[in-house]
Amino acid sequence: MIIARAPFRVSFCGGGSDLPSFYKKYGGCVLSTTIRKYMYLNIHNYFEKEQIVLKYSKIEVVQDFSEIEHRIFKQCLSDFNLKGVEIASMADIPAGTGLGSSSTFTVALLHLLYTYIGRYVSKYKLAKDACTVEIEKLGEPIGKQDQFAAAFGGLKFYEFMPDGFVNVEPIIMMPESYQKLESNLLMFYLGGTHTASIILQEQSQNITCFDKAMIQKQMCKIAKTLKKELQKNNVDAMGDLLHENWMLKKSLASGISTSFIDDVYVRATNAGATGGKLLGAGGAGFMLFYVPKDRQKSVRAALNDLREMDFEMDNSGATIVMTDRDFI
Repeated sequence: MIIARAPFRVSFCGGGSDLPSFYKKYGGCVLSTTIRKYMYLNIHNYFEKEQIVLKYSKIEVVQDFSEIEHRIFKQCLSDFNLKGVEIASMADIPAGTGLGSSSTFTVALLHLLYTYIGRYVSKYKLAKDACTVEIEKLGEPIGKQDQFAAAFGGLKFYEFMPDGFVNVEPIIMMPESYQKLESNLLMFYLGGTHTASIILQEQSQNITCFDKAMIQKQMCKIAKTLKKELQKNNVDAMGDLLHENWMLKKSLASGISTSFIDDVYVRATNAGATGGKLLGAGGAGFMLFYVPKDRQKSVRAALNDLREMDFEMDNSGATIVMTDRDFI
C-alpha cells in the first residue's frame, strides 16, 4: 500500500489573477499558505487484475476507464493506463468549502500514481501536471494557484507569467512573525458548499473587460505589498490588506458574496478584526479574519453562531506518508 497526502490552502491576496484569461495578458500573483488539513489517498493492488475499485463519497467497481464516473479519477487512471488497483480517498475538510479541495485531490492522486509506478517527479511537475489535467484535459475554468500550493506547501508567493511559467517564492520571516501570523488568523465555517467553476467562469469572462481587469491588477498590487510587508516582519499589515483585497474581490463577479457573508464580515470587523475575506471562489465555505490577540475573545463572541476551525500552517506540500514496497 502507498498513502499520499496533500494540504489544503488558504489564499490571502491576488486570487483570480491565476486565471489564464488574466495572467496571459497581464501576468498574475497570489500570496497563500497551506494548512495542516489534508487530502489523503491510498492505493494497493486489487485481486481482480482487470478491474478498478474506487472509494470516495461513493464506491465504483469498473472494468474499463470509460465506466468511471469520477472525472479526475477517470482522466488520471486512463493517462497512466492503470488497472488492477483499489484507490480510496478521505479528507479533513469537505469539498466545495473554498480551500482548493479539487486541485488538492488531483495533486495527491498524481503523486500517488507516480509513486505506484516507481517514478519520482518534482513538486513543480506535480503542480504542472495537475493543471494540465484540470484545465486542459477536463476544461475546468479554474486557475493555477491551488495546484501549486498543494504541491509546494508553505507560506509562498506565486507569480504567474504570461508564457505559463509559475515562479514560486517562499516568504521569509522571523520565527516569531510566523507564530504571530498563525495565532492572529481565525477561520470560521459558514456552512454550505459552492461550485467554484460557475463563479470562476463568470469572473474569467468579466476580467476580459477593462474595468474588471484593472480591479484584478490592483489585487495583484495588494499581494505584492503584502509580500513586502511580511518580509519586513510587519505581520499586522495582513488585516488592512485582506480588507482591501476583499472589497475589490466582491466586485469581480456575482455570487462571490451574499447578504449573510456581508453580515458575518461586519460583525467580525465591528468586534475587532482588522480585515478578512471569504476563502475560495465565493458563495459559501470558510471566512478568514486577521484579529489581534487582545480582540479575539470579542470576535469569537460576535461569531458564536459559527463553527471555528483551528488554524495551523503547513510547510510540507504533497508527500508520501507511507509506502510498502511489496506493492510492485
